[in-house]
Amino acid sequence: MDVREATPADLDDIVDLHTRARIAYYGAGGLPVEEIVNPELAREQRDGWTAAMDAPHKHVRCAIVDGRMVGLLAMGPPHIPEANAAQLYQIHVDPDRWGRGVGSTLHGLFLRHLETEGLAVGVLEVWERNTRARAFYTRHGWHPDGTTRPGPAATPYLGMRRSHP
Repeated sequence: MDVREATPADLDDIVDLHTRARIAYYGAGGLPVEEIVNPELAREQRDGWTAAMDAPHKHVRCAIVDGRMVGLLAMGPPHIPEANAAQLYQIHVDPDRWGRGVGSTLHGLFLRHLETEGLAVGVLEVWERNTRARAFYTRHGWHPDGTTRPGPAATPYLGMRRSHP
């Protein structure tokens, strides 16, 4: 598996992978597909990923296997400013590749980012019904921090933290 910086030429593949991952985890949480996939959300995804790739303080990485994008990582400064911290905005893995180490590899790149930048804390948000992701982050040393914000289907996003020595 190769992991590299995302470029604007990757945008279609990024949006496609992000959409497939969203269908899998939101669908498993009971959200109807029409609330996950629609033209407005597709525009928001394209705009969001473009902005993330263009922002000098954010980082988007793509995991590639046999010429195919199988994972995404987005990270940067916390949405809510916090000294000595970085936010893991998103990890998405092609549902066909779940359980094969793609997510763990991308997570490791986030930890390396903390180390390289001399940061002590990682923060993230995960949808409460995304039990698979919550278990993944817990296995990787994250713990709930008690923060929430509204999410789809009247289900909040939960804040999680991880200290990095």
